[in-house]
Amino acid sequence: MDATSRSAGADGAGPPPRAVLLDVNGIEVIYNHVILVLRGVSLQVREGGIVALLGGNGAGKTTTLRAVSNLLEGQRGEVTKGSIELRGERVEKLTPAELVRRGVVQVMEGRHCFAHLTIEENLLAGAYTRAGRAEVQASLEKVYTYFPRLKTRRASQAAYTSGGEQQMCAIGRALMANPTMVLLDEPSMGLAPQIVQEVFEIVKDLNAREGVTFLLAEQNTGMALQYADYGYILESGRIVMDGPAADLAANEDVKEFYLGVGGGQRKSFRDAKSYKRRKRWLA
Repeated sequence: MDATSRSAGADGAGPPPRAVLLDVNGIEVIYNHVILVLRGVSLQVREGGIVALLGGNGAGKTTTLRAVSNLLEGQRGEVTKGSIELRGERVEKLTPAELVRRGVVQVMEGRHCFAHLTIEENLLAGAYTRAGRAEVQASLEKVYTYFPRLKTRRASQAAYTSGGEQQMCAIGRALMANPTMVLLDEPSMGLAPQIVQEVFEIVKDLNAREGVTFLLAEQNTGMALQYADYGYILESGRIVMDGPAADLAANEDVKEFYLGVGGGQRKSFRDAKSYKRRKRWLA
């Protein structure tokens, strides 16, 4: 099932599909002018959606997010083919700061809070593109509403807070830029299951109440599909399957390879008989 058709009912009726916010078209990414990591990745993120980018370690999830936020240069990477469009405008040549001003913010894998700054100073650092003290203060109070634990720890240095609190701080810092879309990289990494669920609940709440769109890269497939409305599965730099989250969660091959259900001996998702590989990267 294609991403463009998921909002229509079985009889063709129903609400019109939401506008495409992000459109990634057949991108290839090369590191150090030699290593081909993404091999024609295409995906769409619609306004107000939560899209999960799934796959094992090394599948290309983080590289895809870095390509969208244009953070590849620091890793000696570059988009060599394809295009990335935000609301129909090509953006792959924009700087990360320009993308932040257009509403695209990334929360990095591993959180990357400023260890020597307090929680509140970390949050305020996320508002560097915004003018107006009143607006920034209003955003800060909104972050504290969603993350009351951060308000309690607002004067604590980030280095002396828990992993869960640092993840909340990193997401809160992104929200301080008043984003339209947040790219969330491995939010569950290194966190206890209870904290992981708390973080995902907050993501769902932000999406429902504030209309923030999320593209999240996640190895915890079960949790991601529980909260996302659409998903893409990456393997070896290619999209091998996509569909509504509920359909992916019910798919027998997804269950076996990514949810740990089943006892098959196949070593690659591409070996699944029912799997039909997408050909978009050849376009």
